[in-house]
Amino acid sequence: MTLHTGHVGLNVTDLDRSLAFYRDVLGFAVLAEGKEDDRRYAFLGDGTGDHPVLTLWQQGQGPYDRDRAGLHHLAFAADSIERVRQYEEALGAYGAEFAYEGVVAHREGAASGGIFFHDPDGTRLEISVPTGAEDAPTPNADAPTCGFF
Repeated sequence: MTLHTGHVGLNVTDLDRSLAFYRDVLGFAVLAEGKEDDRRYAFLGDGTGDHPVLTLWQQGQGPYDRDRAGLHHLAFAADSIERVRQYEEALGAYGAEFAYEGVVAHREGAASGGIFFHDPDGTRLEISVPTGAEDAPTPNADAPTCGFF
């Protein structure tokens, strides 16, 4: 049996705010929504079909807590370093909080890298590419960049 990721579910504190972020800034397509008072959710896809990639559940009572067991960060893959920079620009215009300034490498000497930032509830996110970040700085010379932001 081979497993692969079906979708990722995130608890959020404000569905409307999070939906606007993931839809309008990151470009996810809304596949389905539930907006009943006590059961608010959204299924989001990547725009290539009707399979959910990310689900948002309005069940969070506070911001993301990096010190608790559970999700460390959520990483998205882009098709080019230019596309990563476009996301960086859109996130900057939105006012997103970045962990590092600009594109950074995943580790010293790596060709892979990307941007690291937080969603409206503080969940740590990454958009990266496998190549194109050869000349990008490395914030943590002796540890993976994505592990300690």
